[in-house]
Amino acid sequence: MLRKWIALTLMAWLAVATTDGFAAAAPSAGARLNSLVNRYFEEQLKLSPIGATYIGDHRYDDKYTNSISPKFVKEQARRERRYLKDLEAIDPATLGGADRITYDVFKYDRETTIDGIRFPGELLPIDQINNPVTQFAVFASGTSAQPFKTVKDYDKFLKRTDEFLVFLDQAITNMRVGMTKGVVQPRVLMEKVLPQLNELVKDKVEDSVFYAPVKAFPKDVSTADRARLTAAYAREITTKVNPSFTRLRDFIRDEYIPHGRTTVGWSALPDGAAWYDYTLMIFTTTHMSAEEIHQLGLNEVARIRGEMGDVMHQVAFQGDLHQFFKFMQTDPQFHFKSGEDALNQYRAVKVKVEALLPKMFQDFPKATYEIKEVEPFRAASEAGAFYEPGSEDGTRPGSFYVNTSDLSRVPRYGMETLSLHEAEPGHHFQLTIAQELKDIPRYRRYSGSSAYFEGWALYCESIGKELGMFTDPYQYYGRLNDEMLRAMRLVVDTGLHAKGWTREQAIAYMIDNSSLSEPEVVAEVERYIAWPGQATAYKVGQIRIRAMRDRAEKALGSKFNVKDFHSQILLDGALPMDVLDAKVDRWIAATLKTP
Repeated sequence: MLRKWIALTLMAWLAVATTDGFAAAAPSAGARLNSLVNRYFEEQLKLSPIGATYIGDHRYDDKYTNSISPKFVKEQARRERRYLKDLEAIDPATLGGADRITYDVFKYDRETTIDGIRFPGELLPIDQINNPVTQFAVFASGTSAQPFKTVKDYDKFLKRTDEFLVFLDQAITNMRVGMTKGVVQPRVLMEKVLPQLNELVKDKVEDSVFYAPVKAFPKDVSTADRARLTAAYAREITTKVNPSFTRLRDFIRDEYIPHGRTTVGWSALPDGAAWYDYTLMIFTTTHMSAEEIHQLGLNEVARIRGEMGDVMHQVAFQGDLHQFFKFMQTDPQFHFKSGEDALNQYRAVKVKVEALLPKMFQDFPKATYEIKEVEPFRAASEAGAFYEPGSEDGTRPGSFYVNTSDLSRVPRYGMETLSLHEAEPGHHFQLTIAQELKDIPRYRRYSGSSAYFEGWALYCESIGKELGMFTDPYQYYGRLNDEMLRAMRLVVDTGLHAKGWTREQAIAYMIDNSSLSEPEVVAEVERYIAWPGQATAYKVGQIRIRAMRDRAEKALGSKFNVKDFHSQILLDGALPMDVLDAKVDRWIAATLKTP
């Protein structure tokens, strides 16, 4: 979902600059650069107030930007071009250390964003994975980033809700425009949106997720304020929220779905082939073609199948690999007894992992994370597990969500792998360490690409044995099963969007090569249809990070220290793969020069 980010202090940076022979020019250029980047970030917080709330910046908790309106889209395009022009006035040759990385990242982000302006993503504002309604409902629940600690907080959310409903009306307008231009979602995806909306429209106000904060007033809220806010929230639900959600649902059901695509590939859209190539570049931060990614996936699937066969023989299973897949899918020993059983066992894995981490890591986040169940209103369309970062100040911990709505989707043998990926040392380490960094601009603490976020998390799965995990062969099979999922994604994502595969063809391929259940596979394939390119980031990123480590081990020999390597990956924020490669190469060169 991910996800990111050793920055230098000014004094340390000046020392590096002096050594490199440009002490006079570099501070001025560095100061200008950081001022530019910080100004961009501050503007972005105001323009993306939901993102500000997520990181714990509560200045805009009453705002929700209509970011898909024609006016906003045009202004955002002008803003991106203006900032790139301002950046070009800074000579990168005068920058050193962390400032040069900041320059490279900011330039990359602006150029790639501008490259994507031609594609009308605003005409596709909703699908079953990227559904702003369910995402907003999480805020409304009072259990996420939106604070409900004071009377002012409650009033702010009422204002934010009003602005969100303006966004929803814009979404309907945009989808109607998309219908005239042939830029529409596949029917099969939008049919999955209807039950999501139905779940959020309740006959009884008290049953609405938007009413949940009213049931949990802080103790210091006065009786008068309780009465006023209770009435205000009930009125908001009955006169605004429910009618708006119903209007959107009815439009999707009665107008949009009949005009939806029967095709599923992005290439079926106007300029779709170029659009898909762009998504691959954005998510992998490489220029790999769809064909190259497809072939990489086929190679990885074949390799992982061989390792799965080895595990099958190790546990003395009698039968072929497909029978073993079925056994892993259906045998009761691999299923949790209840949602609470699943949460408790994941919490036990957390304790186990944390005891082993010092073996390979020397940098740890200050903030912790919690293990939670996915809320019922979004469980049906969510992944089996995912991570959401905490606040910048650490007052709200990170959240590792486990989807217990269908326990067949979270088998016991996947526990160790999912914990390594979603929590420690995966997303929780990477995202939390990044936002706790103080010596790089906030922009770099919160920017980044899926190739880095997901590549790091998948790399963390791959070091499980080295760390001391996967002593149970079935848990190691779980690691292979998840790696197989990421390898199949390379094949299926490119198959769907660049090679003309059907939804059914993609489902059959995944069932044939893993022990994932059919409902899991269907959810996965429909995710790739809705979010083209994103699923390719995991494997591409992991392979690049592994190649960096292999290169460092070979070059440094006895000087190689895995803890230092992990610090190099973690302590500069989430970087594009080429920028991270260059950083690791500089570290290798510097380490070789040390006595």
